[in-house]
Amino acid sequence: MTNTTASGKVSLAPLADTGEADPRSQRARAERMAVTTLGGGLYEVESQSDNTYFVDLLGGRCTCPDHMMRGVRCKHIRRVAIEINEGRTPPPGKEAVECARCDSVVFVDERTADEVHFCDYCELQSGDAVVDRATGDLLIVARMTDRRADEVEVPGKDCTIAEYPTNREYPADDPVVEVLYPIPSGLRPEQLKEHHLRRYSFPRSRLKYPERPSDQSELTDFPESN
Repeated sequence: MTNTTASGKVSLAPLADTGEADPRSQRARAERMAVTTLGGGLYEVESQSDNTYFVDLLGGRCTCPDHMMRGVRCKHIRRVAIEINEGRTPPPGKEAVECARCDSVVFVDERTADEVHFCDYCELQSGDAVVDRATGDLLIVARMTDRRADEVEVPGKDCTIAEYPTNREYPADDPVVEVLYPIPSGLRPEQLKEHHLRRYSFPRSRLKYPERPSDQSELTDFPESN
């Protein structure tokens, strides 16, 4: 597992007055610190004075003198808790990894940290309605794969999905998304028996969510735009 620094060595913005007078809580926010998750509920905290301490958040322990000698909930323990609550640092059992498409940070289960992950925007779910940027066609997501567009061959063509003429403007390392063209409306029952769903693969960047309709009463027919 790779240690991941989830925050730079910075101070945190003060909160609105909540009546919190505890000086350790105040210093936990005001002082410049860097928090790194080590896994298993352990965190490394580099203090403003450039000393490094280790926090066992689940056990409520820290290696700093304030905690070791006085047994108090020191500013380092508090700082880790604050960063977790504010989404800056992954909680115990989670690890910070980069989205495979846009490099934004995603908190995932430590056991799956070596797998491919996507942020909420880049991840497409089976059944999502999406639009082909190139043609404007409405499509349905069948599944999102963990393979890159430059790794997957186009059936019957001597090229990869990334090399296909209509895909060349999209990143070659885009994840491949398998989509279905929906059944045309107005087909008679006997025509439905003969209709075959067309299944294609596209680079993720070629697909987008439908625009939010101007008629707000139609919003239930569309996924939320990102």
